[in-house]
Amino acid sequence: MELLLSLPPYMLETIGLLGFALYVMNYGLLTLQWLNSNCAIYFAINLTAASFVLIGLAGSFNLAAALIQGFWVVMSILGLIIRLRQRRSRLA
Repeated sequence: MELLLSLPPYMLETIGLLGFALYVMNYGLLTLQWLNSNCAIYFAINLTAASFVLIGLAGSFNLAAALIQGFWVVMSILGLIIRLRQRRSRLA
């Protein structure tokens, strides 16, 4: 955590904006049906986006925003676990 707080504010903001861009890209890919929610990559992108936004919040903390990002991290990890287990059971 100390490492994050030692980053310049513009870097934290840039990381947070990158997270936003990943969210928007992922939603666009889902909407255009270039990606579907049964794909592990969908959850990996969501996990990365939420993590980046959480890092961005280190510079300007907001509890509500941190809670929703924490929710997305947990749900994305669960989604990844489920999809990867399904893939492994299909291969077995």
